[in-house]
Amino acid sequence: MLLLVQFVYRLAFGMAAAMAVTSPRQVTSGYYRNNLYVLLGMSVLVALAAFAGVVDPGLLPKWPAVAAAILSYIGAACWLYEKPRAGIAVLAAIAVLTLIGALCATPVAVPQTTGEPTTNPMLWQSLAYADTVAAGLLLGVTMAAMLLGHWYLNAPGMQMQPLVRLTAWLGAAVALRTVVSALGLWGFWSSGGSLEPAEQIMLALRWLAGMGGTAMLVVMTWSTLKIPNTQAATGMLYVAVITTFLGELVGQLLSSGKAYPL
Repeated sequence: MLLLVQFVYRLAFGMAAAMAVTSPRQVTSGYYRNNLYVLLGMSVLVALAAFAGVVDPGLLPKWPAVAAAILSYIGAACWLYEKPRAGIAVLAAIAVLTLIGALCATPVAVPQTTGEPTTNPMLWQSLAYADTVAAGLLLGVTMAAMLLGHWYLNAPGMQMQPLVRLTAWLGAAVALRTVVSALGLWGFWSSGGSLEPAEQIMLALRWLAGMGGTAMLVVMTWSTLKIPNTQAATGMLYVAVITTFLGELVGQLLSSGKAYPL
């Protein structure tokens, strides 16, 4: 259950952050309002898990999820009444709250496993936090960009610049994720860690789909937007959502119980 909570928190953080940096002057308010309901649903899910006690309370405090849920509802009301400044401020607050929740859900101590001595706890703990941030940005920006591309079907008169900008942010998120994952893999191998054959296949899938495939889709989306063709670009972003979800879920499974995030 902890892996699911981590995934939802990361997705909510990145999505709220991506929406907060999207200009409301160029995007209609319905995009923000509808997607705040999505953030509301994710926050409620985490809050229910916290109140049910299925995760260690030390890793899953109740207040970030409850506060994010309340603010998601308030934010949706702000956009309903066309209050963009308040709406953006609420989105920024949700991003901070969900990031705090995601960092809290990152284990403070990782058990030592055979063949993987934890000789530098400061290094692996810093990488664990960086892993949470990088994963959240990759998941959230991909989802926000895909939903924005879909929103062009409802508001075809919107300018292309917001989607182009989010695609550029997605490229930066892929680059950051690649660097953090490479550092984690280097730390794991340099400390004597080893992977079972099944884990090696999962690692290959994580890199080929989660980062390599997503990077290729970003380039294709960027080229398509130059035509411009928002429908084709949105289709590619749909596939990017699948590759990022697959890569991050596999990465979480691989990293579980290990000192370094993979």
